[in-house]
Amino acid sequence: FQNDSKSAAREVESLLKNYDWIIDEKKYFGHPNTAYDFQANDPKVAEKKIGKLQESKDKLSKSVNMRAMNMLGKAEEQYADLMKKRKIVLNDKTKIAAVIEELDQKKNEALTKAWEQVNKDFSSIFSTLLPGARAKLSPPEGQSALDGLEVRVGFGDVWKESLSELSGGQRSLIALSLILAMLLFKPAPLYILDEVDAALDISHTQNIGQMIKSHFKHSQFIVVSLKDGMFNNANVLFKTKFVDGVSTVTRYVQHGRSTSVSNIVADKENNHNSKKKQQAAKRSRLE
Repeated sequence: FQNDSKSAAREVESLLKNYDWIIDEKKYFGHPNTAYDFQANDPKVAEKKIGKLQESKDKLSKSVNMRAMNMLGKAEEQYADLMKKRKIVLNDKTKIAAVIEELDQKKNEALTKAWEQVNKDFSSIFSTLLPGARAKLSPPEGQSALDGLEVRVGFGDVWKESLSELSGGQRSLIALSLILAMLLFKPAPLYILDEVDAALDISHTQNIGQMIKSHFKHSQFIVVSLKDGMFNNANVLFKTKFVDGVSTVTRYVQHGRSTSVSNIVADKENNHNSKKKQQAAKRSRLE
């Protein structure tokens, strides 16, 4: 019995040494309605529960990563960093969306302005080329100008359903009117037209000259044509022809003044032939 008593005393001393909380909580031992109510909480039953819990802990320790708590801190830091970056990205996204919306608005305004101006000039140019006719660029039914445009042509009060109802010459005038209307929206100082009147009759050719003179007052045109109707509206006219096998160019200025350069061209040809003869004579003397 003495040995058991001494052993128990050593055990108590060891417990007090290893667990400081025992001294603070000792006064509650055995008191009812406390965690140390030994009548309500049988220590033996508690010991069995502790044993079972320990077994469960041992089993879980084999499958649960015990370093997870250490990794939790790093994961929380990474999460906080990612949330910060996400906030920056969302803020940038909002700014980019605002810029895109502003650019889309400016684009729509620019397209609408271009359509209105080109449509106005297109109608005016086509009416000049083909008196009594009208043309316009209109969006398809149920759509806006930003979705697309189609060419409509009218004669009097009747609008054609399709361009296939027009003649070849009329379609040529439509194409030329549309091209010139777009060029008029962003004008250039110089244009070169090569026989654009090839498929047109004389009356339409003359109308092209009048249209250029009235709509493109601040631009210069170089026009190649074989029809007199175009020549009548030119400020300066150059005509080419063969004279005795030599190409000549004659320059005509408005008000009937003209200057011929055919002699200059011929003189150049004669000088070239003379030089050839002199070179041949020199080679003969050397031989």
